[in-house]
Amino acid sequence: MKTKILFIVAIVFGLISFSFINQNQSPSVEYKVITSVESIVPSGLGRSRLISSNVERDYSEFTSEQTEDDNTRNKSKRKNIRVKDFEETKLLNFYNIGGIRFQNIVANDAVITSKLIAMGQEGWELAFVSSSSESDAGDGDGQGIFVTRYIFKRER
Repeated sequence: MKTKILFIVAIVFGLISFSFINQNQSPSVEYKVITSVESIVPSGLGRSRLISSNVERDYSEFTSEQTEDDNTRNKSKRKNIRVKDFEETKLLNFYNIGGIRFQNIVANDAVITSKLIAMGQEGWELAFVSSSSESDAGDGDGQGIFVTRYIFKRER
């Protein structure tokens, strides 16, 4: 009888001790940004790429905080910020000599979709997408890009 009571007390004590484990700890999450830069320069003279960094940078190494009393500029060297180890996938330009080229756009869609699928297979979840453009302003400009950032996250 004593053995049964001790066994029940041990089970209750065990259950109570598990209830004190902090289950609200947030998992460690990592992020990765993939950027597509697609040229919208007339005549197909631009360059289009899908790019992502293969190295990490700590933003705090390149950050300064300015106050009313201390407005010292950030002295970070560009060469220390620059990343030379990155993945670059060639994309097609939106325009060619004949004008807008829809086949190029869907080709880029297929390549980007392939990258998104590969990221998903590696455990990454697409969290955010942000895009913008700086379009050709007409005579004499001849510049323009369409930039999209795909922000992924996954638990470590």
